[in-house]
Amino acid sequence: MGLFMTATSFAQTTDNKPPVKKIEVNGSAEMEITPDEIFINITLREYMNKNSKVGITKLEAQLQKAVQDAGIAKEDFTIENVFGYNYDQWWRKKKKDEDFLARKQYRLKLNRLDKINGILAAVDEEGIEAVNVASYTHSKMEEYRKQVKMDALKAAKAKAEYLLGAIDEKIGGVLEIQEFNTDQYSDVRPEMANVRMYAAKASDAAGVPDSNIDFKKIKIRAEIKAVFGIK
Repeated sequence: MGLFMTATSFAQTTDNKPPVKKIEVNGSAEMEITPDEIFINITLREYMNKNSKVGITKLEAQLQKAVQDAGIAKEDFTIENVFGYNYDQWWRKKKKDEDFLARKQYRLKLNRLDKINGILAAVDEEGIEAVNVASYTHSKMEEYRKQVKMDALKAAKAKAEYLLGAIDEKIGGVLEIQEFNTDQYSDVRPEMANVRMYAAKASDAAGVPDSNIDFKKIKIRAEIKAVFGIK
């Protein structure tokens, strides 16, 4: 009986506390940045030139030299895929079947697209099957995301201050912060583009100008819900 009465008394005391004066607001912020890590897929394919085959080894050597001449680091140029077979099966098939046309896909990492025209133009255009942007991002993406979130929280605080100022009240300390995941940028994956639309023949490579057009920007957005006390 005594324990029951004590618990009841405590509950009544708690319920009698005056409600906390508070204000709940949302704040948002966004930023646009130009990617500095752009991943390009380049697919080469052997082809028949009259009665002779232009092999993947020759095409690969052309591409590799063009990448080196463009000043791109070795680790930023890799083989992405050998189509249809694992490497051993692919090589056995190639050696046995003269009509087999090998295809290989390469991954090129660039910080800008300004060198891509010259690189593609240095490769035999008949051997380039397709080129596409596989994905893109920024090397400091997490830093930018943090900054946008902080800006969103500052915006929420500023909103609370001017709303309370309209009724001669002052903001107190923060009681709650909730983050909403509104940053939903995704890697671009366009349809495979035929390189013949924009790459010149290898013999014309020297006349292909670098592009000075920036890649599409990434939009980073954050939204914060914050609850502040009222003094």
